[in-house]
Formats: sequence, structure tokens, C-alpha cells
Amino acid sequence: MITHYVGMSLGPSSSIESGVAVREAQTGKLIHLDKLFSMNDIELFFNNYVSLKNSIICVSLPWDNTMLEGKWRVLSKQYQLIHNEEERFLNRDNWMQRFSTRGSDLLLNLKEGGADVYRFEVYLTRQKLNLYSNYKERSSADCKFLQGALKYEHGFDELPANMMPMGELEAITGTLLAEAKLNNQTENIFEFKGLSVINIA
Repeated sequence: MITHYVGMSLGPSSSIESGVAVREAQTGKLIHLDKLFSMNDIELFFNNYVSLKNSIICVSLPWDNTMLEGKWRVLSKQYQLIHNEEERFLNRDNWMQRFSTRGSDLLLNLKEGGADVYRFEVYLTRQKLNLYSNYKERSSADCKFLQGALKYEHGFDELPANMMPMGELEAITGTLLAEAKLNNQTENIFEFKGLSVINIA
């Protein structure tokens, strides 16, 4: 029986915080919010999380922030449609890889241990939940918009008035997706490192 929803916004490196949020399925209330940095912190969280097999866990896909050189940096921008022309563009230094593989082994081990684990793409999920703003991604204005939308449109009254870290707000978005998964309102977009990447249908 599913008793909790867990959302995690995984940072692309240990210098950028990863947010984690846990909600009760019955009441919909947030019972845990935290910032984590290293993979050891994330592993420690899951090792000490007692409701692992009674939770739906949604973990975001972090962007691959590897620095590229010259034209490859330009061609690897997220808005470039390159998969239709893969013959023209050689995949040097793995520049076609949009997402980081950080944490994939840990999450795959959790799945093999019986946990209900999924991946999600933060910005696609925010669009489907009407949480996407026109501000620069992860800017203070975008953070303020997301916090207000979660508080007033999705009923998270317990969110404080002062600005929260973006990682925690994105993790709350993951809990909304986990709830939608329980209610069969999601679809599989693609597979990433052995785990399904889902979004609101």
C-alpha cells in the first residue's frame, strides 16, 4: 500500500543542491523537506528512509553540464534539433548526451530492491502542471513564481512566505507527479539507464 510520495530534484553535481520532499498520500501534507549535496548524502537518505517500499519515488534527470569546445558547445544547446541529422553531426565527446547519469546506479539498485522508482524531466512536468514561468530557469523570479503557484494553486499552505531553495520546490513538483502516477494519470516518455521517465498524460 502506497503511503508516501517522494520527489527528488537531483543536481548535476555536488556543488548544486539536490532537493528532497516527502508527502503523506492520505493527507497530501509535506512531512519532510531537505537539501542534499553529495551522492553519499542521497544514499544515506534512502538508507534511512523507512517507507521505501510503500512510496512512489520520482527523481529528476539533471542536465549534463560537461563543458564542450568550439562548435560542439553551440550545437549541443538544448533547443537544437539534432537527432534528425545525426549523420551530419558526429557525437564527439558525447555532446549529444543531454542528461547526466549521476545517481543512476543508486536508483537502479533501489528499483531492484523493490522500490517504485521513476525519473522525470523537471521542465516538462512543470509545463504539464501549469507551473512553468516565462522567467529564466532557476532564477529568483522563477523560484518565487513556482513557490507561489505551489502554495496557492496546489494547496501547499505550509510553504513559508520567505523564498525556498529551488531544489526543494522542484522536489515538491516530483511529489505531485508521484501522486499522478498512483492515480494512473502518467505516461512513459522514454527509458533512461534502466528506469522509466514519466510525465503527466
